[in-house]
Amino acid sequence: MTPAEHERTSGHRTASVLVVLDADSTLLQDEVIELLAEEAGARTEVAEITERAMRGELDFEESLRERVRTLEGLPASVFQHVGERIRVTEGVPELVAGVHAAGGVVGVVSGGFHELLDPIGERLGLDHWRANRLVVEDGVLTGEVDGPVVDAAAKAQALLFWAAAEGVHPRQTVAIGDGANDLRMMEEAGLSVAFNAKPAVRAQADLVIDHPDLSQVLPLLGLRG
Repeated sequence: MTPAEHERTSGHRTASVLVVLDADSTLLQDEVIELLAEEAGARTEVAEITERAMRGELDFEESLRERVRTLEGLPASVFQHVGERIRVTEGVPELVAGVHAAGGVVGVVSGGFHELLDPIGERLGLDHWRANRLVVEDGVLTGEVDGPVVDAAAKAQALLFWAAAEGVHPRQTVAIGDGANDLRMMEEAGLSVAFNAKPAVRAQADLVIDHPDLSQVLPLLGLRG
């Protein structure tokens, strides 16, 4: 397990299915980087960069580093303050419960940040999650990312790594996302789902969900409905 990853210890098992979700605007209703940037007075600037990156107009890593630079000087206490404002998407608890009841596992891979995703992952009972970390020195954000950025390639690698770890054939994996940096993991998955997604993602996904309720994924997997 790398410093940028969390996984539950589950013993030896073979899961029936692996469902991997993007975090911001998929698992979560919010773009967390924008909530952080609001605390630094830079939300409008950061939201514009985020939108262009999710449409595939900007390199994700470069755009993330540019957005994180706006956070320089924020106190680390911002994580708790912003964490209280993050909204989990409707239907997530039902999706997690349904997948677990069928012997499957749920992972989240995010271009966002462990500092905010960790408590959410624990609360929701996720099996795996991977995200970036922010550099904090003397209780203050430096405006830098700690280590390699979780980009499109890293998302695809996470899906394949977790599938292998859980004994799941790639055909039994599901990837759910909304932005251009989700496309590579969606290509690797047995089933790709565009969730309230950008046009490029909708065009390439196997299925499209427009209603913001992730429990709608369950009947697609034959688990309900």
